Amino acid sequence: MEALSQSFRALGDPTRLRILRLVAEAPLNVTELVSLVGVAQSSVSHHLGKLKGLGLIREERQAGFSYYSLALEGDDSRWPLIRLAREAEDAAGDSARLQDLLRARADRQALNERLLEPGQSWSLWAGALASLLPPLDVADFGCGTGVLSVAIARWARHVWAIDQNADALEQARARAGSERAGNITFLGEDLHRLSLTSGRMDLVVISQSLHHVESPDSVLAEAWRLLKPGGRLVLLELMPHDERWVVERLGHRHLGFEPAQLEAALGAQGFASLTRETHARDGASPFRVFLLTGVKPS
Repeated sequence: MEALSQSFRALGDPTRLRILRLVAEAPLNVTELVSLVGVAQSSVSHHLGKLKGLGLIREERQAGFSYYSLALEGDDSRWPLIRLAREAEDAAGDSARLQDLLRARADRQALNERLLEPGQSWSLWAGALASLLPPLDVADFGCGTGVLSVAIARWARHVWAIDQNADALEQARARAGSERAGNITFLGEDLHRLSLTSGRMDLVVISQSLHHVESPDSVLAEAWRLLKPGGRLVLLELMPHDERWVVERLGHRHLGFEPAQLEAALGAQGFASLTRETHARDGASPFRVFLLTGVKPS
C-alpha cells in the first residue's frame, strides 16, 4: 500500500506524468525526453531518478546512451496508474511529437546500418584487386545481406556465401542479381557444420560473424577444414565491449573478443603466419574492430 501511495504522490507532478506516459510507449533517452517535454535536462534527470527509485521505470544502456522504459507489468498493483496516464488528455501534444521522433530515429538507424554494414567500403577496392589477385575460391562465413560477398565476387573465381538467416540470404541474392554477380553460391547452413567439401577453399572470410555463433572454436575448425593447404583465413571481429543491447536487438552471443584470445584459438587449430591489426574506435561508436589473418600450412 505504501508503494502505491508513493507512486500516486509522485505522479501528481504533471511533467513526471508526461514522462511516464512517453516511456510507456517507447524506450527514450534523456536528450529525447528533453526535446519532447520542453524542460531543462536537469529537471528531466530529476524526474527520471524519482520514477526509477519507485520502480516505475528501468534504465538500460544502448549504443552509448541510457534509455528509460516502463518497468511495470500488467499484474502490478500500480498498473491502473499507467492506464490512467495513457488515457489522460494529451494537451501538450506529446504523442504526435513522439511519433515524429521515432520516425526520425528509424530513418537514422537505417542510414547508419547502410553506412556501417560490414564490407561496404570493399566495393571500391574490388576492381583494383581483380587485376592483382589470382582467381580464388572463397567462402564468406556469415554473409548477411551479401555486401562483402558481391565485392569479393568481382575478383574471385567463385564465392560461397553462407548464412542461416533466410531473410538476409534473400537480400544477398537480390544484391547479387542487381550487380550481375553470377559466380556466387548461396548456402543457408549452420557455420558449425557445413556441407562443403574439405580442402576446397583458397580463402575463408569471417567478417563480424563470429560474435553471432554459439561456439567460435567449432566455426574456426570448419574454416580450417575447408581450406586447401596454403589457404588463408581473414577474420574481422569486435573488441570486448559493454553494449549488452546488441544481444537482444542484433542477436549477438558474445560481447566481442580479446584479440589474443582469438589469435591463440587460431594457433590451436593449426594456423601459422598469424598477423594481428587493431583499429582505433571510429568517432562516437562504442565498438572497435581488429583483424586477424592466418595460413593453413602446406
